[in-house]
Amino acid sequence: MKLNVRIVRYYLLLLLCIAGFNFSRAQTKVVHLYIGDTMVNFTGKQRMAITVNGSIPGPELHFTEGDTAEIYVHNTLGTETSVHWHGLILPNEMDGVPYLTTAPIKAKQTARYTFPLVQHGTYWYHSHTGLQEQIGLYGAFIIHEKQEKYSEKTLILSDWSDEMPMQIDRSLHAATDWYNVRKGAAQSYGEAIRDGYLGTKLLSEWKRMHAMDVSDVFYDAYLVNGRRNSRATEFAKGDTVRLRVINGSSSTYYWLQFAGGPVQVIANDGADVVPVEVDRLIVGVSETYDVLVILPENKTFEFRATSEDRIGKASYFLGAGDTVFAPTWGRLHYFEGMIMMNDMMRMDGNMKSMKMHMQNQIMDMNTVMYPEYLSPTDSGSHPYHYGIPKTLNYNMLRSPENTVFPDTGEWKEFNFTLTGNMNRYVWAIDNKTVSEAGKIWINPGDKIRIILYNNTMMRHPMHLHGHFFRVRNEYGDFSPLKTVLDIMPMERDTIEFLATESGDWYFHCHILYHMMSGMGRIFSYEGSSPNPTIEEPKKSLRKVYADDRMYHLMGEIDIASNGSDGEIMYGNTRNVLSAEWRVGWMGDYETETHISRFFGKNQFFSVYAGTDFRSREGGETNTKDNRQVACIGLNYVLPGLIESDLRLDHTGKVRFQLHRDDLALTQRIRMRGMWNSDGEFMVGSSYILTKYWSASLHYDSDMKWGLGMRFTY
Repeated sequence: MKLNVRIVRYYLLLLLCIAGFNFSRAQTKVVHLYIGDTMVNFTGKQRMAITVNGSIPGPELHFTEGDTAEIYVHNTLGTETSVHWHGLILPNEMDGVPYLTTAPIKAKQTARYTFPLVQHGTYWYHSHTGLQEQIGLYGAFIIHEKQEKYSEKTLILSDWSDEMPMQIDRSLHAATDWYNVRKGAAQSYGEAIRDGYLGTKLLSEWKRMHAMDVSDVFYDAYLVNGRRNSRATEFAKGDTVRLRVINGSSSTYYWLQFAGGPVQVIANDGADVVPVEVDRLIVGVSETYDVLVILPENKTFEFRATSEDRIGKASYFLGAGDTVFAPTWGRLHYFEGMIMMNDMMRMDGNMKSMKMHMQNQIMDMNTVMYPEYLSPTDSGSHPYHYGIPKTLNYNMLRSPENTVFPDTGEWKEFNFTLTGNMNRYVWAIDNKTVSEAGKIWINPGDKIRIILYNNTMMRHPMHLHGHFFRVRNEYGDFSPLKTVLDIMPMERDTIEFLATESGDWYFHCHILYHMMSGMGRIFSYEGSSPNPTIEEPKKSLRKVYADDRMYHLMGEIDIASNGSDGEIMYGNTRNVLSAEWRVGWMGDYETETHISRFFGKNQFFSVYAGTDFRSREGGETNTKDNRQVACIGLNYVLPGLIESDLRLDHTGKVRFQLHRDDLALTQRIRMRGMWNSDGEFMVGSSYILTKYWSASLHYDSDMKWGLGMRFTY
């Protein structure tokens, strides 16, 4: 079946027989998937993981367009799970988002999925339950055309951390800098002075920006088909191989390059495109690309996937004989990126209004950080590395068929601004999470236009379930079809889809930790019949909303020679319950508890109510030395990332306080300080040893010198 038949099916919901489909040739293919847990070792350490049929990734599922898939998913876990069929056009109740489109698969239960395969292309499946995808629940889903033209291999890329994903998620919300330390990307003041970027660093923090990065998490391994390196030795000189590349990672973008020369892109997100030749391309989280490579000699050629932050890679080798490696790119020039962001960012945390209209990845602002743009690499063997390599962008993708909608139905337009807060790790659309925004109602037959503006410093792969959308580009009527849009910082992109389905459909960022934080929306069709798999719709929807309302425990505890001080926090998107203390070994103590509410996109501002209890030698009640009060206050992050605190207690006493934490002198040496209008002050330093432990030294106006260990959770 050709692409235009798929568009007719997608747009008009015509019967397959209208497109000349021969039902006598259709087959039902039955597949059994067993989801279980096991121990794996990708890094030399045994870790718990989730497997499908005993492997990571799960088995490649191969079908032929026009067949019917009948898939039985057996959950042998002790907890519920789910499977989402990413990129497929299928009935709403088969989509696989637990509690929204499909009932979760309870522990020790089996679910049956059955749907016709009305498309061809490269797709994949993965869990949509919590963070299960991170630890192994994913696999390839390939739908072949009736007549395949090339030899082919499937490459599913993924990222692996020895940390449990719940710890990663919690740590991101706790604003840990450990992942930057592991990457060597903390951009400290020492490095800024050494490399001549002190003014850049000062301006960045004056604008209340944290260290520049292109990714959130440090991963211990990058995998292709579950291995750091995989091989296919059956190919020889002149062979053309179709590589079906799936980015099944949780949060890693990959740069793709072939040691044998340029690649030819022939499909994206399963939809065919007019072939286009490029030297390299970036594949966003959850995107798929089909590329053709030609082996120029009887050698082994590397197809390399390099993480966007240049920390690691996964390689697939094709052919036999001497190995030809793809070029290795240098580390990112983060301070150059910091200069760029200083120019782009206003003091209020919003992007400046630029004269240019950036869209469709045409202008990659991150190129200022790419060392290969500054000097030649791998002299002689790769001439396309001299100057700027030809890099794929969405404006180069052209559908082979007209993708214009039928002239029926009403246009409905939505303007979405992607917003984010790296410090408290809140990701949203228009500063509202999925639970805060509720559903967006659309009518069957509507033509939906979404104008997306990325007002954050990170790329976001926005995925729409159950529909293909058009990415408006220079090809107009032949704009390409996709299911995932990778939108870069400051870009404004336009996508359009035809409302031909029913039920609820998720639209979200596919970086797993951004999605869980709330960057998404739910499109809901008016007049849809009740979903037969969802027994209690209101209760189920609350479970969907619970993801971005989740509370996380975090804190710091310092055990020193002069006593102990620290803070424990339990917070979510908007609210934090905190308790801090300073206790001397001679019996003096002070404690404060707060319930805080954060406001605004960047959450620079919060209000709180709480108590303050302290006891020291001498002094009368309700002085700075002996106090038992209730209080209310305001907290605001000043330029320079200095936290200001103005509070009033129930006796009428006012206190003003300034505090700065985690000022990076080097990658691992950090400073902190505090002063308030009671005359109290503190200055301290720490040396980061591990993610959780630091050696600390501080001076407190009340507790004096202290040397000890600091535990950060």
